[in-house]
Formats: sequence, C-alpha cells, structure tokens
Amino acid sequence: MAAIALAGLTLAGAAPAMAQNAAPSFFGFFARPSNFGNGPGYGYSSIRRTVVPYNGKYAPGTIIINTSERRLYLVQPNGSALRYGIGVGRDGFRWSGVKTVTRKAEWPSWTPPAQMLQRRPDLPRYMPGGIDNPLGARALYLGSTLYRIHGSNEPETIGQAVSSGCFRMTNDDVTDLYERVRVGTKVVVLN
Repeated sequence: MAAIALAGLTLAGAAPAMAQNAAPSFFGFFARPSNFGNGPGYGYSSIRRTVVPYNGKYAPGTIIINTSERRLYLVQPNGSALRYGIGVGRDGFRWSGVKTVTRKAEWPSWTPPAQMLQRRPDLPRYMPGGIDNPLGARALYLGSTLYRIHGSNEPETIGQAVSSGCFRMTNDDVTDLYERVRVGTKVVVLN
C-alpha cells in the first residue's frame, strides 16, 4: 500500500509566501526551508543522515530498515553504515521481511490502491509525478508489493509511525539513497 507521504520540489524560484494562519492544502504542502536544491519540496527533518559504526551480519550495499528505531541503514564496506531517519507504518500497517528493490523511479506517479481508497475515499484516483505527489522525489519499489521507500514533503513526520506500510524519507535523503543503490539491492525489514 502506498503511504500518504507528501513530496514536492520547485527547481526554480523561491517558495511562495503563506499567511501565518493559512489553512493547509489537501496534501498539507507548505513552503519550508530547503536543505537541498533551491525549492521548497525537499524540506528538513530533525533526524539527520549520518555515518555510524555498523557491525551487523549483512553485506555491504544491503538496506536494513529497523522499524522500531525508525531508521534505515545502508551498510558500507568499512564496518559502518549510512543511517537515515524514516517514517514507518502506523499500528496495523507494520511488516517485516526480506525484499529486493525491483524498480526505481524519479518523480513517480501515484495510484492509490483499492484498500486505501476504501479507507480514504477523498483521495484522488491518480496523481502524476510532481510537487504534490505523495511519493515524493524518488521511489524504490520493494519486490512485487505495493510498498516503497519514498520521499515526503512532510519532513516533520520522519521518525513517526504514520504511513500505510511504506517507508518515507525526506526528499533529500531519498534522493541520496536512490543514487547509492541499484535495482536488485537487498532490503531487510526488521519489526
């Protein structure tokens, strides 16, 4: 199931000004300070990407997702890992297992699955890739499931359990991860 994670990017120009009491749009997009590029969609998170010691049993290049920590690790060859903050599935939507990255997409389109539309009939039936798309700037598709590692324009949700089972990252972090991994990368999800 695709998570409701919101993302966007404006590659040119500054973020539009908003009134202090402006109501959020349907998808909650707000102009935010950017830590990537020069547009509002990349946002910020209090959980920063960092290199950490990692002496696990997994081969370099493996993605380890620890849902209880709400962190994603990309194992490096030197006994370390890149650690990223992530948003995870809310209660009833968490899962574990081993998958592979079967596809990568930049600014992917989004079609909510039928189960999600039953829960949220107010959602659009289709959204092209772009600034308001819930999958953000990049998506890594996991196996033959509907789950993905993808971007979000709600960086304040990173570190929380709010999705429908997908793993959301800031657009800056998911873009960094996207450039580092290939189709076929092993993904281990620990619950």
